[in-house]
Amino acid sequence: MDVKSNADLPPGFRFHPTDEELIMYYLRNQAKSRPCPASIIPEVDIYKFDPWELPEKAEFGEKEWYFFTPRDRKYPNGVRPNRATVSGYWKATGTDKAIYSGSKYVGVKKALVFYKGRPPKGVKSDWIMHEYRLISDSRKQPNKQNGSMRLDDWVLCRIYKKKQTTKTLDQKVDEESCSQRINKIGSNIDAIEQQQLMKFPRTCSLTHLRELEYFGPIAQLLSDNTYNFSYDFQNATPEHVGKVQLGEIPNQYTTDSGKFQVSPSGIVNQTVFVNPMVYEFQY
Repeated sequence: MDVKSNADLPPGFRFHPTDEELIMYYLRNQAKSRPCPASIIPEVDIYKFDPWELPEKAEFGEKEWYFFTPRDRKYPNGVRPNRATVSGYWKATGTDKAIYSGSKYVGVKKALVFYKGRPPKGVKSDWIMHEYRLISDSRKQPNKQNGSMRLDDWVLCRIYKKKQTTKTLDQKVDEESCSQRINKIGSNIDAIEQQQLMKFPRTCSLTHLRELEYFGPIAQLLSDNTYNFSYDFQNATPEHVGKVQLGEIPNQYTTDSGKFQVSPSGIVNQTVFVNPMVYEFQY
């Protein structure tokens, strides 16, 4: 069949036929050796090529390409078509769609996806094919010899590459938005923790602690007896007080409850925790 180039077509011509039109005006005419309304669909055995090689075989089309192609049998006595190509194979997906002209059932549309490699370890690609074929009663295969591998003289195939740009951009926007929300939540948590830490200074003087009345709660932690640390420290001499650090307390300020024992060096044998943080006291 002679393929008419784009330059010979009317200005502004676009080829967007419906499923019914492809069956009734193109595939049926091709099967009966009748001329098509427009000679823009070439005859190509698409299974001898990989899908990315097919656009250059078509003289018409920018984002989708149409071909008349024969189908061969996969097995001599079977009815399954052989869909293997040079670098992969076409795999059917979904269910077949019946095509009607009015109320008359005239053809079938099948969707296929191209996989690189060999089954069952093929890698799915973005290449899609819609295969149109006539129903059994409408197919006529003259001069068909017994034992031939030819399954159909002609089917009509529409091939295109699935668009991924829009989906990829939407996923990227969603991921960025999610990441921003997570970072914002993390920043708020850090700010709250910083504010809480600022409320509890790690180093302060005894005078400051007495003014804040820290010794009252500490005394309750150190002894069952409500021991008045403020009174003792107010009456203690400087040589007795010295420098009070974590885990240290003068011998004369030990409690009678037996919970804490002081060694001769003045070191408490049990760690003291202040609610809820550990402090270092400096005089």
